[in-house]
Amino acid sequence: MSELTLRIANTSKSYAGPEGSTVEAVREVNLDLAPGEFMSLGGPSGCGKSSVLLIAGGLLRPDEGEVEILGNNLYRQKGAQRAAIRAKYLGFVFQQFHLVPYLGALDNILAPSLAQPLPDATERAMDLLEQFGLSDRRGHLPSALSVGEQQRVALARALLTKPKLLLADEPTGNLDPENAEGILERLATFAGEGGSVLMVTHDKRAAERATRSIRMEKGRIPIAQ
Repeated sequence: MSELTLRIANTSKSYAGPEGSTVEAVREVNLDLAPGEFMSLGGPSGCGKSSVLLIAGGLLRPDEGEVEILGNNLYRQKGAQRAAIRAKYLGFVFQQFHLVPYLGALDNILAPSLAQPLPDATERAMDLLEQFGLSDRRGHLPSALSVGEQQRVALARALLTKPKLLLADEPTGNLDPENAEGILERLATFAGEGGSVLMVTHDKRAAERATRSIRMEKGRIPIAQ
């Protein structure tokens, strides 16, 4: 059996609520993701799905439980070691893109190479620009790109380091149907080539592109799924 790309075991996370109350955002969540799998995680607003994504990416420490990326237990590592695991294995795609506003498309795609040096980074970035139909936009700032182009730059940036796992938070939320389909097709291709995708989405059409769909309810993932 192939080593799991992502393993989340008995993981919970609470936040301080109003007037001293406690909000249980994630409650005893268990989730496994194998190579080649494209999983969608859905549910109503506030159900905890975005918290699960941040926990999976090493960006939000859970109160209890374990998170492993290719056998590396994220939250048993020191901050620098956890960041190194993220840089080596993970790619992030967000609804708001988070592009650097004063960098052109090419330099935005190259940004991950600052944390994870790649000898062929520029060559690979240029190839990704071509794959995403952005070769003629490589020097354009995000403000000069359409919404769809910005999301393609963000996805190309996530793919630069050849990650094993893509974490996507509502990647089609700001896109028209044509651009959304292009992003979903690329995520499906990534999984088809042996990568793993965990996508948070409330979009039924996006969820239908996944190989496995899970729905959260009040911080939990029902065992029946």
